Amino acid sequence: MRIITAGVALAALMFAMPVAKAADPIVLKFSHVVAENTPKGQMANKFKDLVAERLGGKVVVEVFPNAQLYGDNKVLEAMLLGDVHMAAPALSKFKKYTKSLQLFDLPFLFKNIEAVDRFQQSEAGQQLLLSMKKKGIIGLGYLHNGLKQLSASSPLRVPADAHGMKFRIMTSDVLAAQFEAVDALPVKKPFSEVFTLLQTRAIDGQENTWSNIYSKKFFEVQPYITHTDHGLIDYMVITSTEFWTDLPEDTRKELKAALDEAVAFGNKVALAKAESDKKLIMDSRRSEIIELSDDERAKWVEVMKPVWKKFESQIGKDLIDSAAASNAAS
Repeated sequence: MRIITAGVALAALMFAMPVAKAADPIVLKFSHVVAENTPKGQMANKFKDLVAERLGGKVVVEVFPNAQLYGDNKVLEAMLLGDVHMAAPALSKFKKYTKSLQLFDLPFLFKNIEAVDRFQQSEAGQQLLLSMKKKGIIGLGYLHNGLKQLSASSPLRVPADAHGMKFRIMTSDVLAAQFEAVDALPVKKPFSEVFTLLQTRAIDGQENTWSNIYSKKFFEVQPYITHTDHGLIDYMVITSTEFWTDLPEDTRKELKAALDEAVAFGNKVALAKAESDKKLIMDSRRSEIIELSDDERAKWVEVMKPVWKKFESQIGKDLIDSAAASNAAS
């Protein structure tokens, strides 16, 4: 009788015990402002897929494209509040948090995208990813959009051709100084307004990558595009210091590996798209592409290079020298 009673008691105890269940997954919200078919959009989706493969149900990445959650001007504040966990704003968006990243706006700093890669992967380039850590933001990697070209309503072959013309720029003191160096008028306007401004001749020109010029149809309202490769539009994939450091070490390691692979994939997409979009613009015959001679390009470099000196105290001479040295193998 005692044995039966003990057995019943044990069974009752077992049913009363809570059943162990798997921990809820970590949800990682990735917010960006472009379409899913862009290099950035494809990179974010690749990251989502790789995390699902590597971490199963431990981490779930939710991607929000097309500024569904936040635009680039608001996403940094949202990240610091914990409302999003990853984003990839343009490098020019970080001036409020560090002035050193103004480096990437300097005109004619890099001869080609290979030089950009060499610098970004160098010790100095990698240290820049941590330049905002004390402000609560950690950079995890660089993503290419590409090198910039000049488009205009009249041909631009030498700096004097730009005198008095109005060019749209992103909000950047460096870019303003760049156009002032050629006696042009920089106009800070949102990217979404550029096509209409060009179409109505409210401005005379703009600077952008081949993929942006094609996807936003700027070539349809700009009869001339000068192949200058004078500047860079890249992004930094970022997260919050608090979110990143609170993750378990093994999870953080797997996420970084997945992101590195996704960024490498996105950069390949960006390079291929730059070439293909340039060809599509050429084939359209809507806009004439002007290829500069070495002598013509040297004149642009000569006029704009003093901008480096102007921002040397904010960016750091050693950093500028390190970036310029990346051209040595070009």
